[in-house]
Amino acid sequence: MTEGNFIDYIKIYAASGDGGGGSTHLHREKFITKGGPDGGDGGRGGHVILKGDKGMWTLHHLRFLKHSRADHGGNGSKSRSTGKDGADKYIPVPLGTIVRDSETQEILFEITEDGEEKILVEGGMGGLGNWNFKSSTNQTPRYAQPGMPGIDGWFQMELKLLADVGLVGFPNAGKSTLLAAITAAKPKIADYAFTTLKPNLGIVDYRNHQSFVMADIPGIIEGASEGKGLGHRFLRHIERNSALLFLIPADSDDIKAEYKVLLNELKKHNPELLDKERFLAISKCDMLDDELKEELAKELPEGVPSLFFSSVAQIGLMELKDKIWALLNN
Repeated sequence: MTEGNFIDYIKIYAASGDGGGGSTHLHREKFITKGGPDGGDGGRGGHVILKGDKGMWTLHHLRFLKHSRADHGGNGSKSRSTGKDGADKYIPVPLGTIVRDSETQEILFEITEDGEEKILVEGGMGGLGNWNFKSSTNQTPRYAQPGMPGIDGWFQMELKLLADVGLVGFPNAGKSTLLAAITAAKPKIADYAFTTLKPNLGIVDYRNHQSFVMADIPGIIEGASEGKGLGHRFLRHIERNSALLFLIPADSDDIKAEYKVLLNELKKHNPELLDKERFLAISKCDMLDDELKEELAKELPEGVPSLFFSSVAQIGLMELKDKIWALLNN
């Protein structure tokens, strides 16, 4: 998944199908001139349905398909034959998709399970045929119900990534380098801040053919929860991560202070984020000798497990995977 293809917010128009009209047919055949009403009911209009797909990571496929319409229901016919239901329109979406009414901003539902289906707009009901209105006082009704119209409207979809572990750190902390080192993802990497402009996902291969999903979130700066830098737009992706991996480079001026700032921004955005499992990883440890590591270890924040590693020198990567796996399965 490239940055250009990652879309986490989109607005679409959806319209369900109209219900088919009921039939006003009167039964006629040889030797039966007045057989009475036998008009069938109209078919239901098609729904527009969202369906969760665990193989999708972005809303990019909806970028050029912003209008979705379901088919109309068929009209009823003679012999009490019900009209054909309109075909439903299915829209696949990645897990973690939130749907809002575009006008009221009300959250309608969320898609979190693979194969989960939610009706976005219901198709109109089919009208009743004239045979439904037959009675002792009205034996040949020549009227039937029209089908109910479908529903249409504009809807907002926003994606909160469903990943096992999210990388949290300042710009240029080495998050993309780590993702590239332990997954097949190819994030943009350069020696300047804000290289990553869109979240990246990668699947980490672990022991015994097991795996977990890691998300590289664009760098956080102080004030991000108020919209500074890349703002809080990407902070929402951290909300669905099972665990958070705080990444701070070994050449940082004050590791404990940086960790405190990162933690504070998450708290401002959503205090519940502090309830997640946390792990502190010190990157670029290839610049340190054993004596410097011991000195830095004494200054690390208390109450959070930590590890020194280097993505470039391939130091401590397997141990880091072990720590993350233990964290996820705690």
